[in-house]
Amino acid sequence: MNLFFEESGDFKAGAVLSQQGEAYQVEMASGKRSKVKSKDVMLQFASPGPAKLLEDAQAVAQEIDLDFLWEVAGEEEFGFAELGAEYFGHAPLPHEAAGLLLRLHSAPIYFYRKGKGRYKAAPIASLQAALAGVEKKKQQALVQAQYVEELKAGKLPESFKTMALQLLFRPDKNGIEFKALDTACKELQTTPQRLMLATGGLASPKDLHYAKFLFEFFPKGSGFPEVTIPSVPADLPLADVQAFSIDDVTTTEIDDALSVVRLADGKVRVGIHIAAPGLGIKRDDALDAMARQRMSTVYMPGEKITMLPDSLVEAFTLDEGKNCPALSLYATLDPADWSVISTETRAEIVPISANLRHNDLDALVTEEALADNSGEYPHKDDIGLLWQWVQVLEQGRMAKRESFGLRPEQNNRVDFNFYVDNDVVTITRRKRGAPLDKIVAELMIFANSTWGKFMADHGVPGIYRAQGGGSGGGGGWAAKMQVRMVTHAAPHQGLGVDQYAWSTSPLRRYTDLVNQWQILACLEHGVTAPLAAPFKPRDADLFVIVSAFDSAYSGYADFQSGMERYWCLRWLAQEQARQVDAVVLKDEILRLVDIPLVIRLPGMPQVARGLQVKLDLLRWDEVDLTVEARLLEIPSAQQSAEAEPLDDEDEALLQGMDDSAEEDAEAAAEATAESAEDAGDVDNGEAAGIAPTAASASVAAE
Repeated sequence: MNLFFEESGDFKAGAVLSQQGEAYQVEMASGKRSKVKSKDVMLQFASPGPAKLLEDAQAVAQEIDLDFLWEVAGEEEFGFAELGAEYFGHAPLPHEAAGLLLRLHSAPIYFYRKGKGRYKAAPIASLQAALAGVEKKKQQALVQAQYVEELKAGKLPESFKTMALQLLFRPDKNGIEFKALDTACKELQTTPQRLMLATGGLASPKDLHYAKFLFEFFPKGSGFPEVTIPSVPADLPLADVQAFSIDDVTTTEIDDALSVVRLADGKVRVGIHIAAPGLGIKRDDALDAMARQRMSTVYMPGEKITMLPDSLVEAFTLDEGKNCPALSLYATLDPADWSVISTETRAEIVPISANLRHNDLDALVTEEALADNSGEYPHKDDIGLLWQWVQVLEQGRMAKRESFGLRPEQNNRVDFNFYVDNDVVTITRRKRGAPLDKIVAELMIFANSTWGKFMADHGVPGIYRAQGGGSGGGGGWAAKMQVRMVTHAAPHQGLGVDQYAWSTSPLRRYTDLVNQWQILACLEHGVTAPLAAPFKPRDADLFVIVSAFDSAYSGYADFQSGMERYWCLRWLAQEQARQVDAVVLKDEILRLVDIPLVIRLPGMPQVARGLQVKLDLLRWDEVDLTVEARLLEIPSAQQSAEAEPLDDEDEALLQGMDDSAEEDAEAAAEATAESAEDAGDVDNGEAAGIAPTAASASVAAE
């Protein structure tokens, strides 16, 4: 006896070897033996043999017309043997019954299964809908195949043109476009990004990196709706100063300006004037919602995405020739020793006499020129006086820093400025610690520290940058030296100050706008400020802001670092650079001398840190941002002995790669990063208003 039975959703046939109760021992044509329960048996037959039955059944199944079979079946539930008698006009032979069952089982849109060997014909409406779906899938398969062929031929299908970015970064994996792209990539052995670039879906790797960032951080686009510019209090006094700013030529969000007034008693009053959008924007209004959603301006070489709408920036930026609302910190100094006699905070209107630019003055305002009072440039006397004071401020910070057990900051770093015009990049060098840099950096650190104490003295919370044991918990050196955002005053050991609250960049950082609101509340309400400030003590929303800011700021920093790396690779192609000089940071990690590009060179011989070697650049990839190089030349033993020591930023990079780096590397990196931001050197992409992490700091450093 032979059986035709169902096993694991498939139909099989075999010869019975034995039977025990409700179970059969069956041997199939392949020699495999199976235990078959009687409930799974569809047919018992003596002939033909199992293999022949399956062969004949398959032939019968292929000949059965489904539409005719569906008409014959009627509307009632039926068994396959019953339908067989109706369909064949006689009691079906074993191979006919098996073939009919195979056909019924293979057509679920025509026949619904109701039990073992039992089915019911689908209603006409359901059948028509299902058939339409099948036809649609057939047509989609044809279209998908056409898409694949076009992509493989290097042509972008027309329907892809409006959805190229979505296919890369937020695809519908059930869509035929994604399936076609995936299939073409597998057949061409490439990636979706490279195929999209090859077919014109993206114009350049730059567009790829930029679009990926926008999809992650600005899914609704980077534009702003129309906004109404808020008014500022009409009774603000006009300051009796002529203030000036010092920024890069590309800076448009001018947050800070300075002024110097020589008093009749021989003392000097220095003003630090900060743009005051906090006088117009209020917590929880529409403009606050926009700023809070973004948390910071995003900088990259050649362009930026501002935190605030351009029209609002234009209303509050400290533009030359305008009287601008500002939050001012005045320090009265004794020129005999440059000690600070007193400080005062005011909200006022400040006349801006000049926007000075590094590009115009850096070559004129040098330490030597300041020492011998040579050269002619705007606000020369004011700059000379400020230079004397900031040197004293720096010495005080370094003494405080050393009291925390840290070594002094190193001033041997060279910054790189990126300028992009029509996709042509220029990368220029400027030494960190140059007089104009130091003047602005030290005065902004002074303001942020002073205003941090101002808020703490009034019992008003703020957003502080803290570093060191006082900023939280044990956990070893790394935990102690991590820079953290906190809502109470705490030391920043790396900068050498007792507290540090970002307050000097309210046009481009949300933390500074929040702190400006708090400072204004202290100024207006005095001892009752804790009750009147926008953020009260222990306000949970302040902690939410800190967390959101950290997340956004970190993402923006990674993006800026990646775009700077991209433009470094563009520079290599532009300059046709092949043989280049590089500085050994450690083991296989090197940094090019002429541009801030860090690369890894596997198999690099062990040589002294700071040693300059020559490399042959083999290839680089603007999509993956990778570089392949080989070592050409190592200096002589004498030159190796004279290798330059690494600066703080390079040590900070190594701290991110190897925990065995010197203990104060991260502190030094944070200090130089803070100085870069407060110097206002952000729009050109060198510091970008984003404090580098230890792992990325020296990407922009030498």
